[in-house]
Amino acid sequence: MNLPNWITLSRLLSLPFLLYLLQNPTTETRWISLAIFLVAAATDWLDGYLARKLNQITDLGKFLDPLVDKLLVLAPLLALIGLNQVPAWGVFLILGREIAIAGWRVNQTTITGANIWGKLKTVSQILAIALLIAPLPDSWQIYSLVAFWVSVVLTLISGAIYVSPQKSAQPIG
Repeated sequence: MNLPNWITLSRLLSLPFLLYLLQNPTTETRWISLAIFLVAAATDWLDGYLARKLNQITDLGKFLDPLVDKLLVLAPLLALIGLNQVPAWGVFLILGREIAIAGWRVNQTTITGANIWGKLKTVSQILAIALLIAPLPDSWQIYSLVAFWVSVVLTLISGAIYVSPQKSAQPIG
């Protein structure tokens, strides 16, 4: 286990605390939950950066990082369903896309890095979840829901682009 993999594992270990605090949320526990979530989200960038910089990319990291990323998004969304903040069918669309892409990747000989759509999906999901967790005034509820639905749409678009056949350049002649 190298440093980037330990950082990834720490992100996974943050989830029980996040879920526990969201079980019976108060203003204080929501702020703590938000801090835990944002630190965990930031470590997603950090572990990848360190793995590349320190030349410590491992098969374990390639497996663990995307799995933990999905859990980091889906776990708080499931808690937010329980708090009646997001509709279950919207979260199901995100979950369905993630399962479909994971299944698609199993059959691929090479795994490509995230494109701009995948990065937009991730940023939009983190923003939406952060807004939904934060104990904001009721006037912010519409913005939180709009952010959630934007993340759902970007999740579906990025999934469709990921599985669509890439056209190779045709020679002119």
